[in-house]
Amino acid sequence: MTLLFDIAWTHIRGRLRQTIVSIIGVMLGVGFSIAMAGLMQGSQDDFVATLIDALPHVLITDEVRIPPRQPATRIYDAVAISGLQPRDDRRGILNPTAVTAGLRVWVPGTFSASLSGQGVIRYSGKEQGIALTGIDPKAELAVSSIEDDIRQGSFEALTATANGIVIGDTLADNLGAELGDTFSVTSASGVLKQFKIVGLFHTGISVSDNGVGFVNLKSAQILLERPNAINQIKVRLNDVNTADIVAARIEAETGYKSVAWEEANEGLLEAFKIRNTIMYTVVGAILLVAGFGIFNIVSTIVHEKARDIAILKSLGFRQHTVMQIFVLEGLSIGVLGSLAGSVLGYSLCWLLASIKFEIKGGPAEITHLPIAYEPVHYAIAIAFALASAGIAAFMPARAAARLNPVDIIRGAT
Repeated sequence: MTLLFDIAWTHIRGRLRQTIVSIIGVMLGVGFSIAMAGLMQGSQDDFVATLIDALPHVLITDEVRIPPRQPATRIYDAVAISGLQPRDDRRGILNPTAVTAGLRVWVPGTFSASLSGQGVIRYSGKEQGIALTGIDPKAELAVSSIEDDIRQGSFEALTATANGIVIGDTLADNLGAELGDTFSVTSASGVLKQFKIVGLFHTGISVSDNGVGFVNLKSAQILLERPNAINQIKVRLNDVNTADIVAARIEAETGYKSVAWEEANEGLLEAFKIRNTIMYTVVGAILLVAGFGIFNIVSTIVHEKARDIAILKSLGFRQHTVMQIFVLEGLSIGVLGSLAGSVLGYSLCWLLASIKFEIKGGPAEITHLPIAYEPVHYAIAIAFALASAGIAAFMPARAAARLNPVDIIRGAT
């Protein structure tokens, strides 16, 4: 095998300029594919981490996935129902204390009960809709990362201020309100209540920053005329990867709709899968183009070394041995290009991660491009490169192995 390497290395060294060009082609393909994969994987991981931190891992609501059957349909095989009037009651999770206690027995995580509803803010002659969430501040901090997004004031101030409210900084700017100001909120049923701003948050999600407010659970129950009622239970699990399994079991036991974070963002996660497919397709195309350079140089070497091939076969080298020599030449170029490309890819990732962006959305934020340094990216890029190099070298290598030494020596080819 050492002899085969020596012959292969002598061949590719004899065409040093073309060899360097081919190595550079593989290097650029591997390097840019690693950088692209790191950037896309990093942005995906950062987005998913933001979702996991910002949203409950499992959300239990007072809804049901399959509406209960009407009594008439249980008795008759075929029945048409018209003019059906719903019962005049207000939905909510029945006996939430018992439901939560039952879940604590087997669900590894923390819980927060809440009551959500709609209202209209009136301040300084301006009106704007708001989605109010009544919570227990301490329990909410155990399942949410809202405290990390506070820009002014404090989320825990809700505990000490009965009529306190925490809203997004964008909503406050639209209203012209500041920390400590008081405005009125009117519910859909016409109940009016005064709230004092005790905290401003900024999540970077416009829907939340411009239309969500947190108040004490009792205040929300009074405003929405839902005494002692809740319509949501938020669950934060110790292991986020079990969210779909836990949600399914909760729904089976309680009957209430339980949504895992994967289900809530199913569309986005599917989009990530499509994007990753496109990414690896582009990476494969880049490395395939680099493979044409290897094909070109190995084909040229085969043409130039025809008499050498004839001599080798005359000395007893078999066809598969001659083929191995030229495949080794292509793989050698692929290995050198892959090693150089790995260094280039890491350097590009480091460079991209060092770029700073100043985003003005309320208070100024300095952020960096999220980059993932995953060994699998290097492994996939190198595997693609070596596969392309091997395939590109195989075709001319097979042609070299089939050459007839007698014809070559006689000058027939």
